[in-house]
Amino acid sequence: MTTAHKARLTLVSHHLCPYVQRAAIALAEKGVDFERVTVDLADKPAWFTAISPLGKVPLLIVRNGESAETVLFESAVILEYLEETETARPLHPADPLSRARHRGFIEFGSAILADLWGLETAADAGGYEAAQAKLREKFARVEAELGDGPFFAGGRFSLVDAVFAPIFRYFDVFDTIAATGILDGLTRIARWRAALAARLSVAGAVAADYPERLKAFLKAHDAHLLRLAA
Repeated sequence: MTTAHKARLTLVSHHLCPYVQRAAIALAEKGVDFERVTVDLADKPAWFTAISPLGKVPLLIVRNGESAETVLFESAVILEYLEETETARPLHPADPLSRARHRGFIEFGSAILADLWGLETAADAGGYEAAQAKLREKFARVEAELGDGPFFAGGRFSLVDAVFAPIFRYFDVFDTIAATGILDGLTRIARWRAALAARLSVAGAVAADYPERLKAFLKAHDAHLLRLAA
């Protein structure tokens, strides 16, 4: 942890949440020590509902001293707080215009996650194909924005990378079930995806049982994707 920031940090998490992964990746990339506490969102503990205004994760509990405690919610807020306090290893570009562009693509990543939710919870072919089409269109736009890599902005890892790594993790599991075709032919995205998967911060953002948990989630939602495996 940098000398400018002495607070003790606790990241309140869920096993599958991609927004939690963003924060965990950023903390790891910045070399910040933190505690991680995982909650079951299907059976939220009372202490969690008391401190989470939206009833969602991630939360970042910031403790200064023995009694002072502040709870931050929403991943975008948490990421910006870390940028402002852990300045030794910035994950945003220094140039204001580039930084604004990066923030835009962080929001675009959130829009992709909304479509991924539609894909993985679609119980019939119609819902699945509608989400599939939206995702193809969005990833084509991302492909057009990428350069030679290996990361979104070239050779330097950024918060956009922290946002898209959990997105690609979904496809690591989907690909073991059935071909979605969503990323087919997107060569720059394929290169970016491989570079992110090899990053230690990305690998460490979830537990080893993540694939099994995601498959259990798909089964619980009677996902059409699982029927494509046949």
